[in-house]
Amino acid sequence: MDKRRLGRTDLLVSRICLGSMTWGQQNTEAEGHAQMDLAFSRGVNFIDTAELYPIPPKAETQGRTEKIIGSWMKANGNRDQVILASKVVGRTANAWFRGDRPSKLVRADIFDAVEKSLAKLGTDYIDLYQIHWPERDIPWGANPNRVGAVPRRADAVGALAGETPIAETLSVFDELVKAGKIRHFGLSNESSWGVMRFIAEADKGVGPRVVSVQNAYNLVNRGFEVNLAEVCEREQISLLPYSPLAQGYLTGKYDHGARPQGSRSQLFNRGQRYETPNAAEVQFEYNELARSFGMEPALFANAYVASRPFVTSNIVGATAIWQLEMALSSVDVTWTEEMQKAVDAIHQRVGNPCP
Repeated sequence: MDKRRLGRTDLLVSRICLGSMTWGQQNTEAEGHAQMDLAFSRGVNFIDTAELYPIPPKAETQGRTEKIIGSWMKANGNRDQVILASKVVGRTANAWFRGDRPSKLVRADIFDAVEKSLAKLGTDYIDLYQIHWPERDIPWGANPNRVGAVPRRADAVGALAGETPIAETLSVFDELVKAGKIRHFGLSNESSWGVMRFIAEADKGVGPRVVSVQNAYNLVNRGFEVNLAEVCEREQISLLPYSPLAQGYLTGKYDHGARPQGSRSQLFNRGQRYETPNAAEVQFEYNELARSFGMEPALFANAYVASRPFVTSNIVGATAIWQLEMALSSVDVTWTEEMQKAVDAIHQRVGNPCP
């Protein structure tokens, strides 16, 4: 599998990054190991996880995913072959991450998160350590042209009481890099303003320069292209898109309101991000477009994301091996001009219906 440079670093990551948020909830340890075995046999060298995982977040399951990855690396003795990404939670009232208090992006909480993740992963360093979401009060992935949904408004953005300054947070990551606990620093669920502020502080010498941003990107949410694409291109920051299948809504399994037994939507009722007004009709249109090209909707949706020139590594997830096989094969699809024109024609009419 082709490799691409991560930001300005010397790390070369596979075009597919293996997501892990189902391991420890929907998937057992053995199933997680099987997914990693398959992905690495196909040339993947990049795994993304988080202290939060598995999803949905719960006190009794939090941290299981990192333990599963750690046990796999220990069993295979292959830590040096894995580019490992994890995340610290942003501001949250949930006390169970830190054990006795809500969490913020301050030194004590970030160090607590790193040390716990290192222990669970069974390693002494993390290649890419990311802020899972900003401490600032901003909507995740909001964009200016969501059809039928309330768009982000100026009065929806403002400083929270006691908000940790970006410079203060970044200085903690500087300590972590110098201590050898992390190699590189990344962001997730960030805005253009946030990315540029982190860059500005790094340019002042406050801390490490951001190398990547992990935001949702898929056929029904191309909001990244509005502003962040230019930021990332000019500043040499890698996009690591998550949710290429829009939480499964671009696989066709939810077409016509279906909710298959055992699906995430049926199990957890957490699909509201992809259940906005008009979303179902648009998702079905893209799924039908995939079928018109003789492709499974999931393969088509992943191939679209993998084909974008601003994507460094597409984060895919699966609960079944056959689903992962399909996701891995998306990098072998030849994305044609005809496909792109057909996708853009729909997008021109409907915009980005999902945040």
